[in-house]
Amino acid sequence: MVKAVVGANWGDEGKGKITDMLAKQADIIIRFQGGANAGHTIVNDYGKFALHTLPSGVFYNHTTSIIGNGVALNIPILFQEIKSITDRNVPRPKILVSDRAQIVMPYHILFDQYEEERLGGKSFGSTKSGIAPFYSDKYAKIGFQVSELFDEELLKEKVERVCEVKNCILENLYHKPLLDKEELLQTLFSYRDMIAPYVCDVSAYLDRAIKENKTILLEGQLGTLKDPDHGIYPMVTSSSTLAAYGAIGAGIPPYEIKQIITVCKAYSSAVGAGAFVSEIFGEEADELRRRGGDGGEYGATTGRPRRMGWFDCVASKYGCRLQGTTDVAFTVLDVLGYLDAIPVCTGYEIDGEVTKEFPVTHRLNKAKPVLEVLPGWKCDIRGIKTFEELPENCQKYIEFVEKEIGYPITMISNGPGRNDIIYRESPLKVK
Repeated sequence: MVKAVVGANWGDEGKGKITDMLAKQADIIIRFQGGANAGHTIVNDYGKFALHTLPSGVFYNHTTSIIGNGVALNIPILFQEIKSITDRNVPRPKILVSDRAQIVMPYHILFDQYEEERLGGKSFGSTKSGIAPFYSDKYAKIGFQVSELFDEELLKEKVERVCEVKNCILENLYHKPLLDKEELLQTLFSYRDMIAPYVCDVSAYLDRAIKENKTILLEGQLGTLKDPDHGIYPMVTSSSTLAAYGAIGAGIPPYEIKQIITVCKAYSSAVGAGAFVSEIFGEEADELRRRGGDGGEYGATTGRPRRMGWFDCVASKYGCRLQGTTDVAFTVLDVLGYLDAIPVCTGYEIDGEVTKEFPVTHRLNKAKPVLEVLPGWKCDIRGIKTFEELPENCQKYIEFVEKEIGYPITMISNGPGRNDIIYRESPLKVK
């Protein structure tokens, strides 16, 4: 059975914990898109970890972790990450890398930095990890695929061709040092030597696994609102964040994805620029940020303070719909225990009219939140194992959100550890 774990909103929803938890019963976990520009924070028996490229199932001995063809593969970062977990006594995970994955090159990171610098105040809030230049090159057909590392003549010809294009831009647009062809070729050879033991025909491997009834988890990065087609364009990422893309980014038939677990936070947070209707500021935001997550709301990759806001029913309903949600995992609910009253965004006011439908970006930028305030529960809910044991106001908060978004909340995370989870039989059925 294939399950997907994806985000409903801007990313940072807690997908890493949910994947880590579900990986206990999984055979294979596969990252299907994105790169090392965002991370997943995991808290388990080994400690606290921030993963960037590795799938969030690497802490189990029985799993195989796969980097799919849809991923922006930064080879040195992948190897640093493997070392960072094995140095902390985590057994070396079994890792496979798709021979069709493409490689983030050192110049992609430079171009990302140069472009943000050039745009100045009009920049896209990039993490400067090379992701947009990487995907641009992939679709311009001048990217380097893992399989190409093993054809020396092809590499030499391609390096020549790529440097010609890149150096023209470096010289005339950015006024920066040019790429050295020989140096670039040597970098590619070093990448080949590093990645060679892990390379695999992943789609064939997954085809066999599906026929053997293995449990496969597809792990997405970021969330619906960062999707380049359906998100807050242009303040989006450069690969599709939707579960539907999991089939493409992993190399499996779309009909094999049987369960789509969409992760929502009990409040909102975002890293990077773009529309964020329920955003809060000042001391109110600072307190939620300090209390949030495990050790505060800061990007797992960048360390940047996350932007904070109240739960947004409009964005979350839209996010769940686009993902094709079968189950909602509702995370960090325990964080809200300090509040007397909890605002929830239930609609957007745009040009004097209230809507519950998520709009396109130019209308989204005019939106003001319509808030409904619910009573808080004013206590610590960590350690509670059943829905019925939660305080009444906490139960009502979950039920209110579920009714507004229209998708069943079947998992509730009430702490950072992999066992801090409440399973719930939802009265809602997805049509």
